[in-house]
Amino acid sequence: MKTPHAPHPPDASTSIRGLRTVVYKVTDLAAATRFYTNVLGIAPYFEEPFYAGFNVGGFELGLDPDVDGVTTGNCVVAYWGVADATAAYKRLLALGAKAVEAVKEVGGGIKVGIVEDPFGNCFGVIENPHFSPAAIK
Repeated sequence: MKTPHAPHPPDASTSIRGLRTVVYKVTDLAAATRFYTNVLGIAPYFEEPFYAGFNVGGFELGLDPDVDGVTTGNCVVAYWGVADATAAYKRLLALGAKAVEAVKEVGGGIKVGIVEDPFGNCFGVIENPHFSPAAIK
């Protein structure tokens, strides 16, 4: 099967460069901010009544209380890098998340697992021995 070519391939200014920000819609911003402060072990760098933002290893986890027209959960899974997927998964469960997919190896030593946060969002963890921080642009 031949891979189709985009009619307008991206240039340096428009190419997708990787994960920068993940925003979760939440019904209770204060509770969500407390939950993710515990999950991440850091306070948000930006916290206002309309948004809370955490800097997670140079990437952003945002919490947005504007849920007009939104149904929660199972729309997208962002996988956040961890050193030990099993330990991180167990910690998330202990913090109040619900199990969605237990940690499993998906090939090449890569392990992933998914939990649901108390606000209906999927939160993935990935242990990827092939991830290279040098590849981040």
